[in-house]
Amino acid sequence: MKKTDAEINALRMRYDKLGPRLVEALKKRQFDAWYIPDADGALTKLISLIPKDDSISWGGSMTMDALGTGEKLTRMGFNVIDRDTAKSPEERHELMRRALTCGTFITGTNAISEDGELVNIDGVGNRVAAMCYGPKQVILLIGMNKVVKTLEDAISRARNTAAPVNVQRFPDRKTPCNITGSCADCKGEGSVCTYIVITRQSKPLGRIKIILIGEDIGF
Repeated sequence: MKKTDAEINALRMRYDKLGPRLVEALKKRQFDAWYIPDADGALTKLISLIPKDDSISWGGSMTMDALGTGEKLTRMGFNVIDRDTAKSPEERHELMRRALTCGTFITGTNAISEDGELVNIDGVGNRVAAMCYGPKQVILLIGMNKVVKTLEDAISRARNTAAPVNVQRFPDRKTPCNITGSCADCKGEGSVCTYIVITRQSKPLGRIKIILIGEDIGF
């Protein structure tokens, strides 16, 4: 159901109060972080953080897609490594491996706690692998709708909200959550919950950069 103007304004007021507090929590965990009230400003900030000679890649992120990030960077002439340009499964996997040593890796997150811990679930592992090690810098675009109170809430959101919604994009995956919309802690071959990674802090200092967006973006 579409939100009313009053609901949207109330959310923005909350995000404008919570966002700067979360930035401070993230900085205490060695992340670089910014709160940007709107999506256009967030995209401008993202571009300003990328060296022109960097190779760039990304993980699957509905937040990125909503902002048109990949298309924008390609049009600007950046050296992008885009797995969706592959002509075969083998080429796609090769591009995904190359992405792990790129200059800038861009992604979103499934959930983030108010004290700055990130929780991400991955089916193949390329997205969380890049966050942990490899690319020179990782930039996360995070809609404020991903923010929850505690780490336990973040794990719950990732498993019970983000994953069951995310899998709906792949109708061939016959997982319980694709059929029922609810997580069943499945262990089958088609499961998209292979890796569950908690990122407590950035190491080295500032390698992971986080742009919080004061809007509901992604799921």
